[in-house]
Amino acid sequence: MKAYSIDLRERVLADFDAGMGNNAVARKYRVSSRWVYKLRQQRSQTGQIAPRQGKTGPKPKLAAYAEQLVQLVEAQPDATLSELRERLGVSVSLATIWLALKKLGLTLKKSSASRGTGSARCRPTSGRLALLASASSREPIGVPR
Repeated sequence: MKAYSIDLRERVLADFDAGMGNNAVARKYRVSSRWVYKLRQQRSQTGQIAPRQGKTGPKPKLAAYAEQLVQLVEAQPDATLSELRERLGVSVSLATIWLALKKLGLTLKKSSASRGTGSARCRPTSGRLALLASASSREPIGVPR
């Protein structure tokens, strides 16, 4: 959500200073009365009515390891997340490794040679697909001869 404009903030405070109540000002400008209260509180504490800057989140834990992570993936693109974590020598979760790779634009794709046999759901020779594949003749499926 975008912050309210300075113009609106000035009008809200001007009406409040002119004697309108907190709730009346909130109804007039279609803002919450809590926002009006916080705006008044901000003005009295700091003298400013501009929107406060957003808080930044925690610093990425693997920012210092970005280049090393890229080199590890280039050297062995089929490494698992736990193998990458072990080679980096850091104690972070696998999700942290995954997010760092995603931010770097890297993906861990297993080659088709390294894939094991898939589950029955992944095989095209099971279920309806197998039934359709076995019907190589032009006869309709399920119609007796």
